[in-house]
Amino acid sequence: MTFKYSITLSSFRRIETIEQTLERLIRQGYDAVEMFGEPEKLDVKKLQEIFHLFDIPVCAVTGMWGSISKDGWKRKFLSSDPSLVTHSQEYVKQSVKMCQSLGGDKINICLFADDQLTAFDRNHTIISEDQKARVIQQVIPILAKLSIFAADHGVKLLLEPLNRYSTPYCTTANDAVAIANQINQDNFGVLLDTFHMNIEEDSLEQAILKSGGLLQHTHFADNNRKMPGYAHIDFQLVVKSLEYIGYNQYISFEPNLTNKENESATRNGLDYIKDMEKNVRRKTEFASNQ
Repeated sequence: MTFKYSITLSSFRRIETIEQTLERLIRQGYDAVEMFGEPEKLDVKKLQEIFHLFDIPVCAVTGMWGSISKDGWKRKFLSSDPSLVTHSQEYVKQSVKMCQSLGGDKINICLFADDQLTAFDRNHTIISEDQKARVIQQVIPILAKLSIFAADHGVKLLLEPLNRYSTPYCTTANDAVAIANQINQDNFGVLLDTFHMNIEEDSLEQAILKSGGLLQHTHFADNNRKMPGYAHIDFQLVVKSLEYIGYNQYISFEPNLTNKENESATRNGLDYIKDMEKNVRRKTEFASNQ
């Protein structure tokens, strides 16, 4: 089975209209798209009509956490302010409903925290595993309830580890897997992003192998947040590792784009990974026949 390919529409939202983006992505060979998660700002009915017109599915909703969104600062599950925790829960619920309405079945959750709660130097210090575990425990019951809510809407919640410059909590595949195992629900899994993995993981291969069947979605971007092939991440190793665990979900690109480069970058990045997938499969089949 070959991989399926999508891309985050959040990468284009300040560049052009969604219609212009979809026309290009379909022409370039993308299988689906991820809609960005701003349910209070979007006309879902109009979006349904647009996606139906272009005949392209929405595979997931990209959660807009942290500085990626104007309202992202309010989306903190690890906060001493109960109103922010409540706001974060409501945000996930509304995003789940939007995802269901658009035909998607996954959204990502990221564990941002108050600066006062973290009390760490974002440039140098990594908090201890014991401190990390104590703070994480407060969100486990919340995520478990949200997972049940999402399951009732046919949507999976996927925990995405971020690099230390975004949050000191849930920064590695090991962190995400440990949390997912505590939640222990079929629709709660893990999303790995190569940009963050490049900063935090000792081994991209081992992170993927560790995630195993919990890995339900991936975000691909090179170490400079451009499309794969524009910097130095070893995507051949990443693709090979995904192939090894029998990964059959979407590879979804999440690049930073400018209007000047988006046409060539989205085409070249997709072709780069597709060619790599073919080469990896060819070598695997050759080895199995020896």
